Amino acid sequence: MSPDLDRNDSAPPVRGGSAGVTDDIDARDAGGVLGTLRRLGDLGVVVTAHGRAVAPPVHVPRPDSSWLRLREDLLDRGVTVAYATWTEWFPAVLTTPRLRPLLGRDWNRYTATRDPAVRCRFAASRLLIKYTAAAALGIGPEDIDIAYQLGGRPYLRGLDQIEVALTHTGELMAVGISRVGRIGLDAECADRRFDLDLMRGRMCTPAEAAELSVLARDEQAACLLRLWTLKEAYTKALGQGMRLAFTEFGFGLGEGGLRTPDGAAAAGEEWAFATHPVLGRYLVSTACHDAGLDPDGDTSVGTMLDRRLLTAMTPPGEQGPGGEQGPPGERGPVADF
Repeated sequence: MSPDLDRNDSAPPVRGGSAGVTDDIDARDAGGVLGTLRRLGDLGVVVTAHGRAVAPPVHVPRPDSSWLRLREDLLDRGVTVAYATWTEWFPAVLTTPRLRPLLGRDWNRYTATRDPAVRCRFAASRLLIKYTAAAALGIGPEDIDIAYQLGGRPYLRGLDQIEVALTHTGELMAVGISRVGRIGLDAECADRRFDLDLMRGRMCTPAEAAELSVLARDEQAACLLRLWTLKEAYTKALGQGMRLAFTEFGFGLGEGGLRTPDGAAAAGEEWAFATHPVLGRYLVSTACHDAGLDPDGDTSVGTMLDRRLLTAMTPPGEQGPGGEQGPPGERGPVADF
């Protein structure tokens, strides 16, 4: 799946053929799928990187929510994930008088989008990126400048040490921030319907297929959904997207990190993986690479930027990152949604 939020991240992983997800399996309720994964031990931390686990995603339903836990996760673990629905952030898109400076270079793209729902979802996702990054860095959201790589992956201009990941499906949108290495996210509706046999053949390694074969079909479907999100998150973190076939790497059922197609543990302890349920109806998987950067250092923008660049980014009259500004949602008119 592409990291670009303006396409549906729930599109099927068609790799090497034209067949994809179909609608010929009985609908499963989200609660039943999540319950199955809990019973099988397939939710939560999959594996840690150098002993550090990915924390559960944090729900931030509006810009003036508390951002303390996100900043604590980033300080303690080097990575944090925020999520919300775009409808929760819709009032902010409609009512903020500073939408244009908040969107920055994305303003033209926003105004050129004709479909109202797509336009509002786009704006809400960019606001979530900016507020999440601002909470991590100790500056205002309007000072975050989002740019895009050739493949559409967003990054923060002037903040090369910070990695950003995005995903969405249905109403859900999630943003990941990492200061220790690459990060990838993927989300799916827990009641997603698909062709079980087709999916297993297209995305599973021989070892995964063998593990799944001893399970009941409803358990297989739940586990396949989890594997799907984990593999998408990993390939996004690598920057490979659809170019890396899912059958070339695997995961075990339950705990365990990367595996070779024959089920052997892949070398290295630098990757952390986790799958968490959110809002009672979605799965969010995270893949984070620990490049050996120090996650215990100060993540305020003053330690991440050249002072001259920081001066250029900070509007006159505002306090620097060391000032008592409080959370990004509490700074002046930006928070008056």
